Amino acid sequence: MLERFLLQGPQDARVTVLLAHGAGAPMDSVSMTAAADALAGVGFRVVRFEFSYMAARRTGVRKPPPRAETLNPEYEAAIAALDAGGPLIIGGKSMGGRVASMVADGLYDRGKIAGLICLGYPFHPPGQPGKLRTGHLKRLKTPTLICQGTRDEFGTKDEVPGYDLSDRIEILWLEDGDHDLKPRKKISGFAAADHLATMAKAAKAWAERLPV
Repeated sequence: MLERFLLQGPQDARVTVLLAHGAGAPMDSVSMTAAADALAGVGFRVVRFEFSYMAARRTGVRKPPPRAETLNPEYEAAIAALDAGGPLIIGGKSMGGRVASMVADGLYDRGKIAGLICLGYPFHPPGQPGKLRTGHLKRLKTPTLICQGTRDEFGTKDEVPGYDLSDRIEILWLEDGDHDLKPRKKISGFAAADHLATMAKAAKAWAERLPV
């Protein structure tokens, strides 16, 4: 089943990170590849996979993203197919991280995963701050790291601190980052590579604190 995955990083790494893509771009998009490269660079074994609707686009079948919760079984199936064989952190970019967050607690309770990492969590649709996607995050038990740009239109630094979130969630704010964590260098002084390096180092330090 490994042909369905993109793997990189040390294959003997202590911790594997499984990442799903966002709603509109595949697992090998520029932003997904850059994030995976950064995480592999600090010593994680990084694995990416695609949901079936996105995989179908590679054969010319244009399918729209389904409701996020309908993808929960596909995420769990990817975990089973991967069979990481050691500590596993699940997560993803935007919608991929949201789906991972919806299946996380059941897996964490069974000892299947060690934590959850979300890159640009979609707290609400752009321009619709009243339509929050945070209900399950209030009671989340899984140790979680959310890496969020301060100007992410899916949840800014001005908005998110007011949400009712579990104390198991840590948030890494990346100055002037957008939904792909990219800053405007002339405004922030940071390049995209700077933020990805910060994200990866923070993820490594956070993972080392997990009880695995």
